[in-house]
Amino acid sequence: MVAAVQRIVTGSGPATYTVVGPDHLPIRVAEDYLAFLRAGEMSPHTVRAYAAGLAAWFSLLEAGGHPWQEIPASLFGQFLAYLRTGDLPGTPRIGPSPVRLAASSVQLRAAAVLAFYRWLADAHGIDAPARVLFTASRRGRGRYAPLLTGIAEPKGSSPLFRVRSGPKSRTPLLSPDQVHVILDGCARQELDGAWPHGAGLRDRLLFATLAETGMRLGEALGLRHCDLHAGQGGTPFIDVVPRQDHPHLARVKGGRERRIYIGDDLEALYSEYVWQLVDAGADIAIENFASHFLFVNIVHGQPFAPIRPETVYTKVKSLTKQGGLPKRWTPHWLRHTHASALLLAGCPPHVVMRRLGHADVQTTLSHYGWVTEDAEMRTLADWRAFTSGWRGVFDG
Repeated sequence: MVAAVQRIVTGSGPATYTVVGPDHLPIRVAEDYLAFLRAGEMSPHTVRAYAAGLAAWFSLLEAGGHPWQEIPASLFGQFLAYLRTGDLPGTPRIGPSPVRLAASSVQLRAAAVLAFYRWLADAHGIDAPARVLFTASRRGRGRYAPLLTGIAEPKGSSPLFRVRSGPKSRTPLLSPDQVHVILDGCARQELDGAWPHGAGLRDRLLFATLAETGMRLGEALGLRHCDLHAGQGGTPFIDVVPRQDHPHLARVKGGRERRIYIGDDLEALYSEYVWQLVDAGADIAIENFASHFLFVNIVHGQPFAPIRPETVYTKVKSLTKQGGLPKRWTPHWLRHTHASALLLAGCPPHVVMRRLGHADVQTTLSHYGWVTEDAEMRTLADWRAFTSGWRGVFDG
């Protein structure tokens, strides 16, 4: 590939990404667009996704000798084929082409290129490529553009090429029994009430937090000790605070702060975890323990440094090998399970919306509304009993 995504680390802020060309220098027009995204407070992960799409696009342009300002109508179709197979136009192949990227990944990278050219047209008046990529639509209303496109398509136009993501399936869920398999696979309390020392308790606390709060993994990894309010006599709660200083890019999606009430069991688990950290000397090694990251290295890596998302996914693989779990489950399934459990237990949709941090209730219903209409879901377990320990969960 002649263009590539390059990670950029500065001393004054979190890492970000750009696109470099064959000379290993940033491609100016691509970097200008990525800078526009950063100014709009797009997450580093979203910037990386856009950069991957642009890197593939500029590789195709370089291979075909096309300037980015002048593109033939057929090029975007070739781009989609390149994303799917990895074969540049004109590349001979013996045998069937491999599937290089899934349909969803092709859709995301293609959307980045379309948004890039729409931005050039709107911000700089360079509209010739947009006229090639977008065609007038006969529909009376403009099509809604997904968030990843960055900029909505103008009313009365739509992309010349449609990128199909494949059939949409229902949101994947875990049963209450499977959630307990995950938690017990991390650490189990002894008969005398003691918890084992090591990373197991940290991992159990992390997955229990995801299951009981519906937080995204990045939100949980970005938590500080001062965000969890426990031991004050009332209902314990977690403040989800938007920040952008996590060394591994964990952050709150959408930049919306919210408060999530939790149960006594999660509060007790957190208290035990803190005692183990203090026993290991974390309060001495860390200058301001209260404002430090909650989930930190215990066994491997720099002691008490915030853990990487990769560490969590390594644990997911380990738990999956133990059996009793779906083969391709991810931590985000716990968020899906949390929302579905609340709806099945009778929690009002607008409360679930606020707990999840959705911008509007329609998003919540679009993702999870189907569960209340599916009688088979109720056979998995007593969902109201499953949520009964979450104190304050039904607060308005």
